[in-house]
Amino acid sequence: MDEVKESVASMTSRLPGFYKRPIAERLQLVADMAGLTTEESEVFSVSSGLSSGEADRMVENAIGIFPLPLGIAANFRLNGQDCLVPMAVEEPSVLAASSNAANLLRDGEGIRTSSTEPIMIGQIQVLDFPDLDAARAAIESQAEALVAASNRINPRLVERGGGAKRLLVREFPDTALGPMLVLHLEVDVRDAMGANIINTMVESLAPEVERITGGRVRLRILSNLADKRLARAEGRVKIARLARAGWTGEEVAQGIVEASVMADVDPYRAATHNKGAMNGVDAFLVAAGQDWRAIEAGCHAYAARDGRYRSLSRWRIDGEDLVGVIELPMQVGVVGGVTKTHAVVKVVHKILGFPNATRLGEIAAAAGLAQNLAAIMALATEGIQRGHMSMHCRNVVAESGAVGDEVELVVAELRRRQTYDHATASVVLAEVRAGCHQKVA
Repeated sequence: MDEVKESVASMTSRLPGFYKRPIAERLQLVADMAGLTTEESEVFSVSSGLSSGEADRMVENAIGIFPLPLGIAANFRLNGQDCLVPMAVEEPSVLAASSNAANLLRDGEGIRTSSTEPIMIGQIQVLDFPDLDAARAAIESQAEALVAASNRINPRLVERGGGAKRLLVREFPDTALGPMLVLHLEVDVRDAMGANIINTMVESLAPEVERITGGRVRLRILSNLADKRLARAEGRVKIARLARAGWTGEEVAQGIVEASVMADVDPYRAATHNKGAMNGVDAFLVAAGQDWRAIEAGCHAYAARDGRYRSLSRWRIDGEDLVGVIELPMQVGVVGGVTKTHAVVKVVHKILGFPNATRLGEIAAAAGLAQNLAAIMALATEGIQRGHMSMHCRNVVAESGAVGDEVELVVAELRRRQTYDHATASVVLAEVRAGCHQKVA
């Protein structure tokens, strides 16, 4: 494993023309860079690396396997180290957009990332106690003892530097059920996602909490608003590098800032703005075998933490640079779950250099920042649809009935015409079959 980490640390993520290569060449290049064996490379092409029997063990009522395209987002550099970012996603533009934006953000140290400690929260709901103030005071007086009892559940976690750290009490004096207390057990889960650790701890505390408060415990479950476990990514790009046909760098940068401000003040825009960032986050998390649904829920809840739904990222002009920052709750894990049982996920982690949970979360945040930049840069200039439809072109062409070499001929002609509708694709396909368009050598 150390050799793999050393190999990955020394590789470059700059892969010019990568998208032009045949898929076999792309895979071989990644395999050479990440030190994949022949068997590891084959999991990307044989039954998606997952058999029906394995699927049956993973989920209830399995009937088969649902594959997704797996690609590599290139050009990423995090804290001075290049990184290939695998993504599993059906949307054609995500990998291209992330790679293009990562190239803009890779100067110097590239995207700078940081994280807080991996603290997760377990909640215990307490009802029907005789007196709110007395119940709260009783729990607070026994908080250290309850934390110690939690840590006796998982001594190995404590040995690794993790474990329950503190117990907080939140009170809700006026609910539809009457007064309610909600206890927060804060636990350092180290390299785990933390759900099983947290749930075991809070369930074990329930009888003692009932005894202390004289009340009744109902819910005992982790919270997916992991606002103590944050990953942050900050990127800079020279404004001059943002120039494109018909737009100066200053105009593009100003457009990005204006889009960012709108997302900060308008929740209707913020929802779409954040979805764009999560395109990159989710695609990476799926490839890395993470509970992307939990992280998605946590990110949107975090976006509304002050009572109004806002953007997860901020963009501003700083001298000659455009600067962007994104901060996300990141409940990821590299121990347990499919990270050790799913053949493709295991190889993805090898391509990543077997990162710890902190590093994995920071890569996800960087992917979100790059994807966000790509989306609002398009919105602030030519609009999203032209580039989106250009990437979606192959799907349109396939739906028109093109097969084999016809696909590339029709795609090339549609891109030349800058028209991507089904009617035009059908017309061009007829022209190809009539010999009007020939492949250029």
